[in-house]
Amino acid sequence: MSDRPDFLVSGERARLFPVLADTSKEGRTLSIFLSCLCNVDELGRSLLASIGKTAGKRSTIEAFTEVVLKSTDDTKCRPDGLVIVRSGKQMWSALIEAKIGNADVDPLQIETYAKLAKDNGIDAVVTISNQFVTRPEQHPVKIARGLSNHVSLFHWSWMYLVTAATLLLATEDVADTDQQYMLREFLRFLRHPSSGVTSFERMNTEWKDLVGGVRAGAKLSKTAPEVERTVANWHQEARNLCLIMSRRVEREVNLKLSPTQLVDPVKRLRDDCTLMSEDERLECLMKVPDAAALLHVQADVKTRCVNVGMALPAPTDKVSAKARVNWLLRQLTKIDPTDIYVRARWPGRAASTQASLADLRETPDLLVAPRPKMSPHSFEVILVRDLGAKFSGTRTFIEGLEEAVPAFYERVGQNLRAWQPPAPQIKTESDRMFQEPAVGAGTAHEEAPVAVERTPTVAARNTADFAVLDARTVNPFDGKRGV
Repeated sequence: MSDRPDFLVSGERARLFPVLADTSKEGRTLSIFLSCLCNVDELGRSLLASIGKTAGKRSTIEAFTEVVLKSTDDTKCRPDGLVIVRSGKQMWSALIEAKIGNADVDPLQIETYAKLAKDNGIDAVVTISNQFVTRPEQHPVKIARGLSNHVSLFHWSWMYLVTAATLLLATEDVADTDQQYMLREFLRFLRHPSSGVTSFERMNTEWKDLVGGVRAGAKLSKTAPEVERTVANWHQEARNLCLIMSRRVEREVNLKLSPTQLVDPVKRLRDDCTLMSEDERLECLMKVPDAAALLHVQADVKTRCVNVGMALPAPTDKVSAKARVNWLLRQLTKIDPTDIYVRARWPGRAASTQASLADLRETPDLLVAPRPKMSPHSFEVILVRDLGAKFSGTRTFIEGLEEAVPAFYERVGQNLRAWQPPAPQIKTESDRMFQEPAVGAGTAHEEAPVAVERTPTVAARNTADFAVLDARTVNPFDGKRGV
């Protein structure tokens, strides 16, 4: 084990079994986590990689708790922890501040620690709490730009750490059996209520009045504080849904955002506040690895419904509307049709048509074409869950949402398959004789045949336009372009 760095006056090495007072829940939970970070190789490398720090197999990770640094005027200024990564002669370090239960990260405290890190040549400040962020570099608080230029700021939610450990065990990436045991015990500890680790459990206090106002016909302002707080809470819940789905499918599930929203959370907040004020709904797109399409989650405030769905391009090798509808229905033969609806999108400005899956099984022609010989270019399969009065409850809304999303994916999403064009076929010798002119055929006076470029039909153009429906992430509920 390396010696303490010069800037560290005092600090205890992180212990797997810390000897602390019963009232020191934060210290106990953090010490156990930091010990696992140092001693479970794959966990340390994975979490450090999430904040842009590479730790190779020859790197060493050390961690201390209740640290006191040299360059400080306040002896009571004690960050909860310190992580040091040594790679040869290079050293990278980060201060750690942890919160448990309902305690949020304190902006003033984090700014103080950022100044402390800058004065001592420490590279980063990492916070851990039950708050959710889309990515570790999108921190829940802001610090002065002069500090952020010198000290990096990152954030992990405790449920993110739970998910990271769960995925490592599920994919059997941890090779050492002792480290596997340590990781399982770490998860068991974090999942116990006494650890202070919680999931996102409730919307903001204004949620009930906001829903009631919309139902009464009130207009929402995109700049109203209650709208901004509602959207901010929705963003936390959207991230939590990704973590829930990641643990359920044992693969990493992430939000699908536009490039600008990915790097600018303020723009994402403004965009979704506009959506909430104009269309009275909240929504997000989730990317499940190898799934047929993006998972679209929508909370419709006006109807008090949670809608979860996927959009699939129709197969282009089938011409008639009936053949395309039957292609989709064959994928849905074994699923429970309760609350499941199918919507067909048609070319041009033709209105979409919709029917319940139960009715479509009896009468596939319910998805009638607006005009004869028109074929749908895409389908949406949607679970519509009417929460009724539970929709306005700060806790019951979250409970209904977190039940509906995995339920749709288990019943429908994991069974859907996107259409793919058939593979090209090997041509026989006789086929090639008909298609390729013999060498030397024709006379000197005959001109070579000229290839005629055919103008594609309207149907063909529409087919080409929507063959990449999922890549463009079309909103499956209102036809507008998503993010």
